Amino acid sequence: MKRRSFLKKAGVGLAAGAAVAAPAVVKAQTAGLPSVTWRMPTSWPKSLDTLFGGAELVARRVGEITDGKFQIRAFAAGEIVPALQVLDAVQAGTCEIGHTAPYYYFGKDPAFAFGTALSFGMNTRQQTAWWHFGGGSEAMAPLYKDYGVVALLAGNTACQMGGWYRKEIKTLADLKGLKMRIGGMAGLTMAKLGVVPQQLGAPDIYPALEKGTIDAAEWVGPYDDEKLGFNKVAKFYHYPGFWEGGPMLHVLVNEKKWAELPKAYQSALHAACGEANAWMPAKYDAQNPPALRRLVASGTQLKPFPRAVLEAAEKASYEVYAEMEAKSPHFKRIYPEWKKFRDEQFLWFRVAENTYDNYIFNSKVGQPAAAKK
Repeated sequence: MKRRSFLKKAGVGLAAGAAVAAPAVVKAQTAGLPSVTWRMPTSWPKSLDTLFGGAELVARRVGEITDGKFQIRAFAAGEIVPALQVLDAVQAGTCEIGHTAPYYYFGKDPAFAFGTALSFGMNTRQQTAWWHFGGGSEAMAPLYKDYGVVALLAGNTACQMGGWYRKEIKTLADLKGLKMRIGGMAGLTMAKLGVVPQQLGAPDIYPALEKGTIDAAEWVGPYDDEKLGFNKVAKFYHYPGFWEGGPMLHVLVNEKKWAELPKAYQSALHAACGEANAWMPAKYDAQNPPALRRLVASGTQLKPFPRAVLEAAEKASYEVYAEMEAKSPHFKRIYPEWKKFRDEQFLWFRVAENTYDNYIFNSKVGQPAAAKK
């Protein structure tokens, strides 16, 4: 037999063997383990196929990894509990697990904001680095324990947009009295600039903007915002969302239910959440550019925030953080180390990442002739 023919047949045989072996290995690992079925409420409507899709991905992958022994069913906001009550449901044991943005619960303790994003905080990669290697997971664990939950990183939207406005924001004065839907603790920062913040779940934002109950609203970015139809009721689209440079999402698990899970199921859930954390920002990065083109083509006015607004907001943010340190022992404990890690990340990113980005995003060398004009 010729060598090439032998290798070809051997490769087919090995591949076939691996295909047969993989399910067998899974069955062997889950043999004797109990069947478990959990419900997972989320803070997202089903129409948002990246946010809700991330929760569905976690559920699907857990089932696949455990050969169907560990089943999780994801529910959209409002199907079991309202969008902003996922933590409450998991803490109470109404549901075993939930998918949400921890900063929704900053009213319980401002330190929950660290679980998603702080204004003028880190970008997506830096957030992930903080969580896994900067002590973030360990720093947040005592807070989550106080509420009877375990948190697993399970998504990130990447840097968000600054929202939709009926009137263009040209100066700080334009923010005075503005009723705005804004998520998390950033509302405290905006309040210092004269904004009247309101925290609403995704399903409630469009009706409020349409009826004039609010004057402005921020959500995520072009792909989701287009789906929610904000461009139909507000013309001006400002950027960046300085309150969410890299907002993290988490799977929250009832602590007692987590302890009851077989180790193999805990590992499956860890793996599925890790996959969702990589999948979500990649999907948004692919979807947002064409969505933004469609929005602009349909009449959306894309506007950067004036520098004076950004500078005032940053100053206000540090005032808020000082106030939160005095209010929350958890915030006081976490903030100094978080800030130290953030500052170190900023030093490094200025060296290579920022230099490269600034050059290549503005370079005309590799652009089509039409783009150079």
